[in-house]
Amino acid sequence: MPTQIVVAGAVINGGAVLVAQRLRPPDLAGRWELPGGKVADGETEAVALARELAEELGIDVAVGERLGGDVALNEAMTLRAYRVRLVSGDPHPRDHQALRWVTADELGDVDWVPADRAWLDALAEAL
Repeated sequence: MPTQIVVAGAVINGGAVLVAQRLRPPDLAGRWELPGGKVADGETEAVALARELAEELGIDVAVGERLGGDVALNEAMTLRAYRVRLVSGDPHPRDHQALRWVTADELGDVDWVPADRAWLDALAEAL
């Protein structure tokens, strides 16, 4: 069975990155992540990420280069992050509890979901 790819977007704007607070599952609720979702059959990772961010946040984005390395979520799922530029729209949480912009100095103060911690150095560098 092929590995399911899950993509996450580092929406960077003016020296800050957009992070989203999870509603579920219970063990991750209240923690923060880079928003994104699963790549559907026939989609490229960039197309999937743009679709997920439009659905979850109501924004139009341009997907750029990879950010950091792959993160194995489990035996069947791999998480990948990309740098993303906000093209239009004002982000609002449709599938999250809250959104906030975080600067490089604040990255360490965020209660991240465990998988996204792997990208903190790359995020700090990108900011």
